[in-house]
Formats: sequence, structure tokens, C-alpha cells
Amino acid sequence: MDDIMSTPPRSRTVLRVGPLKDSLERTLAEDYGAYVLPSEPAEREAFLASHGAEITAAVTSGRTGVDAALLSALPNLGAIVNFGVGYDTTDVDAAAARGVGVSNTPDVLTDCVADTAVGLLIDVMRGFSAADRYVRAGRWVTDGDYPLTHRVSGRRVGIIGLGRIGSAIAKRLNAFGCVISYHNRHRKPDAPYEYAESPVELARGVDVLVIAAAGGSGTEHLVDADVIAALGPSGYLVNIARGSVVDQAALIDALSDGRLAGAGLDVFADEPHVPAELIAMDHVVLLPHVGSATVETRAAMEELTLRNLDEFLATGRLVTPVVPPGSP
Repeated sequence: MDDIMSTPPRSRTVLRVGPLKDSLERTLAEDYGAYVLPSEPAEREAFLASHGAEITAAVTSGRTGVDAALLSALPNLGAIVNFGVGYDTTDVDAAAARGVGVSNTPDVLTDCVADTAVGLLIDVMRGFSAADRYVRAGRWVTDGDYPLTHRVSGRRVGIIGLGRIGSAIAKRLNAFGCVISYHNRHRKPDAPYEYAESPVELARGVDVLVIAAAGGSGTEHLVDADVIAALGPSGYLVNIARGSVVDQAALIDALSDGRLAGAGLDVFADEPHVPAELIAMDHVVLLPHVGSATVETRAAMEELTLRNLDEFLATGRLVTPVVPPGSP
């Protein structure tokens, strides 16, 4: 309650929704006098009844977002400033219908997320994490050499979602001599890669399928059992997008039955909860959603988040709008 009742350093119009980077939380509290939305339902309801009409800007992240119910409790909200490139947890359609702007932090995290995708691909195909566990368990001494794995160079790689991040992944894999193809909502005329009309068609012709599509209802389970079956028992899947894009149950079934060779996953359906079946698999590499989690990238994301907030508070506009304010 101290966050709500203390005297702010300036007019209090900013609301923090969900946890953010520690330094960003401090800046919002100290420099903007930001309210913090309570997490407990009764406290949240009381807070919104008392202060909802004061809020003109909300700062959140792709892991929390602003849904339609919260939007309706903030009648004077003008902008949702998102820390991160993904914004599928925010009801963008409801925001746009109200004329509420939405921003994100594109470009600044592209390189690190692309690096993560390539790292996962190499790790799962070469078995480096599993080999590390093999050495630490003393099995090199007791069981002999680690089993042979598969080469990365020259493999056929399909990318679902050839946006900024997907293109950066393709650029990196070109250096490995990989043959790139892709599926997108629309063909990209300037892309020097073969286009597949569907995820199934793409999966059928590649050794590795990399998921770099945006999250949200439009891509939920875009990679389903049929796509996984088309990838086949010698195929690998890498997901650095959103857990919702892949049918996680179908993925687990295929990995369990030997109908997929392996997977590298940075995202999951119900984070931070990872199914025990995946944890038990030695041919799966698991990361705790750290694609952009470097000191340099998170600092750049924080800076761009604050630039968006400052621009909105000063001019009513956003620096990197997904939805411009005032444009239903």
C-alpha cells in the first residue's frame, strides 16, 4: 500500500502493470510517481475504483499486458507502453477501438533473440548441453565416448515468421551455409529465400524448423500436430517466439514417441511452468525465456520504453507505436 499512498514527485498519471526490470521499476516510482497495480483481486478492484480515472499511461510487458477488463477500468487511458517487442498479452484490438495507443521496443532486441535461436539450434543438434551433463555425471569415464550427433552446417532450415528477428536468424544461418526457406502471412518480394505456402509445406522440406512468428490468437497452435509430423523423426524444432504458437501437447507426444529428433525451446505455453515430460528429455534444450536477456539489450529496451513514455506524456504521441494514440 505504500506505493499507492506515498506523495509522488509529479502529477501521478502513470500505472505500472506487472513486474518489470528492477531499474525501470525504480525510475517509474522515483521519476514518474507511478502507481503500481495491486496483484491481489480485492486490492486491485479497490485501487481501480479510487484511482482508475487518473491514469493516462500504463507501462507493462509482454508477460503481463493490459487486457480488455483492465482497459475498461481506466477510462482516461491514452497509451500502453510495452517493455518488450511482444505485445500479445495486451488486447490491442480493444485498445485501438478506444483510441488508446500501444508501443513496443522493436529492433533493440533483434540481435540477441536471433543469437539465442542459433544457439539453441546448434545446442540441440550437436547435443552440447546433454554432453556437458554426460561429463559432469562421470559417464565419460564409465561409459566411454559420447554418442555421435548431427552437423549444423549446410542443413535446410525453415523459418516461420520472416520479420526483423526471423530475417536476423536467416542472416546468421547463411554463414553456416544453411539453405533457408520461410513461411509468412505474406510472401516478401525482397526476401532471397524460397517461400512455402503453409507451415506444413515448409516443415516437409527442411531439417530444422525455427519459430519466429508473433504470438496472439492469430498464430495460436500455428505449429500443430500436422506440422510436427511433416517435420518428421529426423527433424528439429526451435522456438524463440511464443509458447502459444506451438501445440505443446503435440510436441511432447512427438518427442516422446521418437517422431521428432529434438527441440530447443526458450518459450512455453504456461510460463514459468515447464511440463515434467520436457524436463525429463535429454534431447530437448530448455531455456527460461532469456532470448533478449542480456545487460546491453535490456538497457536498450528500458531506454526505448522511457522514450515512448516521455513522448506520450509530452506530446500525446509514441516513438515506436504498434497502434498510434487516438486512431481507432
